[in-house]
Amino acid sequence: VIRNAENLSFRGVESEVKRLALRARDGQITVDEMTGGTFTISNGGVFGSMLSTPIINPPQSGILGMHNIVERPVAVDGKVEIRPIMFVALSYDHRIIDGKESVGFLVAVKEALENPIEHLMDNDVKNALEL
Repeated sequence: VIRNAENLSFRGVESEVKRLALRARDGQITVDEMTGGTFTISNGGVFGSMLSTPIINPPQSGILGMHNIVERPVAVDGKVEIRPIMFVALSYDHRIIDGKESVGFLVAVKEALENPIEHLMDNDVKNALEL
């Protein structure tokens, strides 16, 4: 579990993911380090997954399943073009999260994936990556 991720930079999140992965690989990770999360991002795409329905890990509020990017034909301005497409799936606890907010979240994820420098880095890559 990456704690207080909202306070970390990209580099900080990356460092924590690496630290926890190494501890897990080496059999050193503790139960406390694996519990207490509120939201999960699952990346089945690295295994070739194209679509799934992720299951929430109680007591978390939701899970976002991200899948592999595949070139697909899409309609753009009345023409068929080949574009990279990735499906994402959001499962959430409706007792905590309303459908309207979940759709807004998915739109924000879409926009961030389509234009990460603008939406995640405020058009300043060097500062965002602490270069």
